[in-house]
Amino acid sequence: MYCNLCLIVFHVDFPPPLLLSKLKSEGKPQKQICQVVLDHFEKQYMKELGEAWSRVREVLTSPLCWQYAVLLNKFSYSSELENNLHLKGYHSLFQETLPYLPGSLKCYISRTPGRFPAQKHHIGKLKEYYLLNAASLLSVLALEIKDGERVLDMCAAPGGKSIAMLQCAWPGHLHCNEYDSLRSKWLKQTLESFIPEPLMNLITLSELDGRQIGDLHPELYDKVLLDAPCSNDRSWLFSSDIQQATLRLIQRKELSALQVQLLRSAIEALCPGGSVVYSTCTLSKAENSDVISHILNSCSNVLPVDISELANVVSDEFSLVAGVQPHELLVLPAKGKAWGPMYVAKLKKT
Repeated sequence: MYCNLCLIVFHVDFPPPLLLSKLKSEGKPQKQICQVVLDHFEKQYMKELGEAWSRVREVLTSPLCWQYAVLLNKFSYSSELENNLHLKGYHSLFQETLPYLPGSLKCYISRTPGRFPAQKHHIGKLKEYYLLNAASLLSVLALEIKDGERVLDMCAAPGGKSIAMLQCAWPGHLHCNEYDSLRSKWLKQTLESFIPEPLMNLITLSELDGRQIGDLHPELYDKVLLDAPCSNDRSWLFSSDIQQATLRLIQRKELSALQVQLLRSAIEALCPGGSVVYSTCTLSKAENSDVISHILNSCSNVLPVDISELANVVSDEFSLVAGVQPHELLVLPAKGKAWGPMYVAKLKKT
């Protein structure tokens, strides 16, 4: 079972910001920044990111400049929708040749901040698109899923990355796991909204403690995505409860130990030759590169996988930190490229 820390820290999902026009017309107040969290970030990220932090802070603290990508659902494709996106000024996110880019993966973005209208869930009717932070797709692309592979999405809710995986390939089996029961229900509804029933037969849903999956299913999967529970920088900055925010910050330093345990479990669940992609939506070095370094230094059967080609190709659309290791990338939110934070690293089991 996850500790109480995890139950407090993990459930940090934050509703998307309203568009500026809607805010003006309805007179709703903007979200309020939690000063306790911002002060903590100032101290930590000035040290870790240097001058880049001031530019990142400007975006993170201004929800009205955040952007949302539109991931098309190949199982409910609409040419009318695609034409509408073009008319509204959206363009394809991936316009260059990537090391791995399935033709069935279509995602559109706009330079203009805002959010395309969301579609409601209707039983028996598939949605045509999924709204997400475009940086989320980098972990899926880094995984390089192929038809017939056995794939584990270890911490899958709310389901966006699982949906993206299924746009890329037809896995032999996709195991979507989410420990939190409420988030697991959200995950199930997401999958039912986007995936046709016949394909659902290839998907297993579970609510297992991710740290136990390696022992329960040793050397079973070809690919594992560990989008680890983390200190979500965007959400935490707008914590409405100061006491909860303070508690989160106190417990933040313990998260990396949990992430290491989850990553060890992911490696145990991999078959020899299989690969795992580790990702978070935080800028924190302790939860990102330090976790990967710990695993590489302590696991003799794990090697880093170079993803620098992926980073180079997407650098026009994403603001990336320079000087990272070849097996990792870190997306910094920037004006006009308000994607991330997103950390991605890839490892292989020998």
